[in-house]
Amino acid sequence: MEFKRGIRDGIPIALGYLSVSFTFGLMAVSAGLTVWQATLISLLNLTSAGQFAGLGIMAASGGFFEMALAQFIINLRYSLMSIAVSQKSDETMTTPARLAIGFGITDEIFAVATGKNESVGRNYMAGLIITPVIGWTLGTLLGASVGNILPDIIADSLGIAIYGMFLAIIIPPAKKDMKIVFVILVAAAISCTIFYTPLSNIISSGFTVIIAAVVASALGAVLFPKEVE
Repeated sequence: MEFKRGIRDGIPIALGYLSVSFTFGLMAVSAGLTVWQATLISLLNLTSAGQFAGLGIMAASGGFFEMALAQFIINLRYSLMSIAVSQKSDETMTTPARLAIGFGITDEIFAVATGKNESVGRNYMAGLIITPVIGWTLGTLLGASVGNILPDIIADSLGIAIYGMFLAIIIPPAKKDMKIVFVILVAAAISCTIFYTPLSNIISSGFTVIIAAVVASALGAVLFPKEVE
């Protein structure tokens, strides 16, 4: 039952991933990768920002150190997300299960898992992760197979779906609690401040997410403390 519920909750994420990874498949083939190379990258990584950044490094004939450093910085936020998910895990979450589930922690999966009022178990997380993995990999396969047939304007527009998916995650709880609205606005303000100022030259997008999330959540915890029984 928990596994099926996870699959159900993961379907909207998978649909959003389908369009974004479709664009990645198009770009990967344009950069010189084969269809199966692009598909294998998506199957083994599951990180949109990391994959697009890595693709740029490969296209520019970058070195392994540059690739490792870029991936470390961009994906560092997932370590914080994994810690947060572990705090909501029940007794079924053994060490091997944590290691396996750590592979599938993404922004959207993290948001859905931590947004649950109850604890999440191994079976639920497995279902929640499997569906987006399939959507992400399938989208890459389809995009890479189509290649350069689609016009650039259509390929670029497919990436908008990921933002709609984010809104679908945060709007329902925000409509019920103004405290959540406050935290969202603080995080958005921090992100915009970094992006539209010279700070964007020294702070990467990955670190921007980390800073916005930590500062906004910490401020929310201080201003709106939750009583623990």
